Amino acid sequence: MATQVVLVLALFAGLACSSPSSRILGGSPASVEKYPSIVQVESMGSSSGIWAQSCGGNILTARYVVSAAHCFHGIFYEPKNRRIRAGSSERNTGGLVIQVDIEINHPTYGVNDMDGDISVVRLLGSLEYSPVIQQGPIIPADFPLPDGLPVVLAGWGATELGSLPSNELLETSSYIVPREVCAERYAGLSIPRSVTENMICAGHLDVGGKDACAGDFGGPLYYDGILVGVLSWGEGCANKTLPGVSTAVTSYTNWIIDTAV
Repeated sequence: MATQVVLVLALFAGLACSSPSSRILGGSPASVEKYPSIVQVESMGSSSGIWAQSCGGNILTARYVVSAAHCFHGIFYEPKNRRIRAGSSERNTGGLVIQVDIEINHPTYGVNDMDGDISVVRLLGSLEYSPVIQQGPIIPADFPLPDGLPVVLAGWGATELGSLPSNELLETSSYIVPREVCAERYAGLSIPRSVTENMICAGHLDVGGKDACAGDFGGPLYYDGILVGVLSWGEGCANKTLPGVSTAVTSYTNWIIDTAV
């Protein structure tokens, strides 16, 4: 299966009965051995020429990863200024580094706020699978996820709003929030934000304290090791009123499979 995207359906049969381990804001240190499909997306500074982790991603095949489209977009963006680092728990060091060849952002990205914030990224070379570098399974197309489902997010992002990124991989737990509740709350902002059916809201509603933050976006939202979301956006970090928002992979599974070939 090294050249094909892996789908998982059987594990979803007991969806409501299973829960991920709980241990990035409000998170705990994690090892890449636990999350071998996670990768760092590194950007080269336009003036400094220094490479640094800026987003996350998840391995689809030996030549493709999936991330957020906004990590591969912008006035100064060029593929030559992006690379991925796989197989390392430490930020900006270790593991295997491969240059980006081309990004394929979803064609709807940029049409309706952050809808379609997903990118399939082709690498210039092939990943070598090992205990710390593995392709990750993704959720089947159009598979509904129940509200309240426990999920896990991981990354190297800031540990609080405005702080520096984490030097080590962190993980934290969260729960899927009803989309209607999430959409209503974001619509009530002074500058309303759009939450669509292609998004997943996850957090500790009216509690806060655990969430993705700057530097985590593009990274994975997992259920039982299966990629169900791509961390996309939010209002601040671990906002107790406004949950974090991820791109719902299930809305794009068929596109991912057709693109990562």
